[in-house]
Amino acid sequence: MKNYLLADEWKIIEKDFDPHLNKISESIFSLGNGRMGQRANFEETYSGDTMQGSYVAGVYYPDKTRVGWWKNGYPEYFAKVLNAANWIGIDIQVDGEFLDLADCKVHDFLRVLNMKDGYLERSFTAEFENGKQIQVNAKRFCSIVDQEAGAIRYVITPINFTGLLTITPYIDGDIRNQDANYDEKFWSEVTREANEGSAYLTLRTFKTQFEVCTGMMFTVSQNGDQLNLAPNIISKEKYVANRVEVQTEQGQEVVIYKYAANLSSENHPKERLLDHCKQVLKNCVVKGFEKMLQEQSAAWALKWQESDIVIEGDVAAQQGIRFNIFQLNQTYTGEDSRLNIGPKGFTGEKYGGSTYWDTEAYCVPFYLATADAQVTKNLLIYRYNQLGKAIENAEKLGFKNGAALFPMVTMNGEECHNEWEITFEEIHRNGAIAYAIYNYIRYTGDAGYLADYGLEVLVGIARFWSQRVNWSVSKQQYVMLGVTGPNEYENNVNNNWYTNTIAAWCLEYALEALDYVRSTSAERCGDLLKKLNLKVNEETSYWKHIIENMFYPEDLEKGIFLQQDGFLDKEEILVSDLLSAERPLNQNWSWDRILRSPFIKQADVLQGMYFFEDRYDQDTLKRNFDYYEPRTVHESSLSPCVHSILAARLGDEQRAYDFYLRTARLDLDDYNNDTEDGLHITSMAGTWMSVVEGFAGMKVKDNSLAFNPFLPQKWTSYSFNIHFRGISLSMKIDKTGIYLLNRCCEEVTVTIYGNSYTIKANESVVAGYKLIA
Repeated sequence: MKNYLLADEWKIIEKDFDPHLNKISESIFSLGNGRMGQRANFEETYSGDTMQGSYVAGVYYPDKTRVGWWKNGYPEYFAKVLNAANWIGIDIQVDGEFLDLADCKVHDFLRVLNMKDGYLERSFTAEFENGKQIQVNAKRFCSIVDQEAGAIRYVITPINFTGLLTITPYIDGDIRNQDANYDEKFWSEVTREANEGSAYLTLRTFKTQFEVCTGMMFTVSQNGDQLNLAPNIISKEKYVANRVEVQTEQGQEVVIYKYAANLSSENHPKERLLDHCKQVLKNCVVKGFEKMLQEQSAAWALKWQESDIVIEGDVAAQQGIRFNIFQLNQTYTGEDSRLNIGPKGFTGEKYGGSTYWDTEAYCVPFYLATADAQVTKNLLIYRYNQLGKAIENAEKLGFKNGAALFPMVTMNGEECHNEWEITFEEIHRNGAIAYAIYNYIRYTGDAGYLADYGLEVLVGIARFWSQRVNWSVSKQQYVMLGVTGPNEYENNVNNNWYTNTIAAWCLEYALEALDYVRSTSAERCGDLLKKLNLKVNEETSYWKHIIENMFYPEDLEKGIFLQQDGFLDKEEILVSDLLSAERPLNQNWSWDRILRSPFIKQADVLQGMYFFEDRYDQDTLKRNFDYYEPRTVHESSLSPCVHSILAARLGDEQRAYDFYLRTARLDLDDYNNDTEDGLHITSMAGTWMSVVEGFAGMKVKDNSLAFNPFLPQKWTSYSFNIHFRGISLSMKIDKTGIYLLNRCCEEVTVTIYGNSYTIKANESVVAGYKLIA
């Protein structure tokens, strides 16, 4: 764990420059706006350890799978979000010597991510080998108002000399992905154009044929006046630039404004990309940097108004939650159902930038409560639109009759994960897709989604599960063999309790959905039955038989559900028995040793108990929690939040807080020694869940919200806003009570500690003094 960032409620602050931490900081200080994103690379040349990263939403490349032993049904490629043209570049030379922090002495370095207003600022003094010093201040942002644009203000001040500055703003498209399977480059040039004060580069991806036009316009000012310069135009393959020279005086500021845009053929006709890019940039220049920044701040204020969690009395906890919310909001806006949320967002290449089950299991609750319902609905429609591919995925593995296996990893619905134990075995992902539909309808009340979209998906998933189980003669029950559960430190196991549980639940929910659509939309139901060729009596009778006869491994003596068959045969050792030098296990142990060990990567049985908590009493939950948590190493970013929520529901406030802090600061403190690869964006929603579903105990019960809150000992108070079925609520918990404000024009009924409260429009209630005093 690292602890080099300063504590602040609204800012992430790095003081002093340590090259060994630079790639971690490049991830942490990343920027995005839902359409594009940028790692916190330096604008000027940097020859030290770095991972250049600029990404455009929806643009990917099918990198040919690289494996030692090809297996039937294996995905042919791994889809990867592409490292796109570098638009931030501004080379600086001082009397012919390049500014490069790897070669200079660096003084007074400060890097600040201003989360409140949505920009990155960096300042430092660089001392060259000849003793010359310059002061630099750079500020940039990806606009959430002009979503295809970014802007940079770069200020240079000579401290102890008068000399010549050579300034080269550029666009560089000759880049590669560090994770390329065969060290290939994925872009070809379509067009390039360089003019005085502007330049444009259009690139096309191999195979997928996406086109992205990246453009820039810039100005240089001195003493507050814009200079009229005659730039040297540079144009070569995949690279365009302007080079200008400015004679500068000691103590005199030179200000560079660079405006850039990334436009994709996903959103514009290819033949108009260049024209549209020019227009976007012209609009930005007319506005100017300061107005764009003002608009950025105002737009972020609206986002914070809806999604902020305010924590008083604990700066580390406050900084952590805001960092997570900030990254979620700048990664996904929900405006485009073609887009989803990659585990690393716009912050790195690991996991390919593709869609995983993380979205449905972790991100959906956050967006349901903090954004318009259409945002979550678009995430569901994303999967609906890929149902045909899910059926093809299942067919490749031998399934028939419209069975659907949604991919573990995808960009377009086709499975592209290239590890067999994940591709073929981690099939519990299907359950998360179904659960998200259930969660959306439970929260929004939009049951009409079932007839419009949901039932088709649920039937495809039910058909998959009904073919994936088999009847065990010895057990006289249905079993599920050869699977990998959420705990990826186990592969090819039989009867993973979580997978069996969610499979049977999917069948139950498909039956409920079918009955609902049949009773409320008979004509639509008839059309769907024909479209799906659903043999209602035959198929649903089989589903019911599976539900009634599914095998669930358990140990009656210990009173726990078994993660899988034979789990108790493992060595009885705990995480507390491990040496700190052995952690993380995946970076220190052989895979063979991990698979044989009792150690659990992330919540597995407990994931199921989180989803279906109402099925289990507190004693059952506690026995399973107390057994599995001491064996869990939490080496998945998805693990701590589930444990935090369950600990809160068990009244274990200290462990709930400890797990919250771990999930909130997972990347800021680099818990798992992997932040340099990119942030854990999808798990960041778990931080929000830990507070709202854990500490505040929020649930949907009987079509209304119920709360069972407590105040962590270190906190003075915490507060947040919630959207629920057209109602907006503000909730605050402090040492005197629980305060709920209805911010809407109609009354709402909520439950607190089992007591019902009806709150009239624009009024508030106070509850629970004695219970949390």
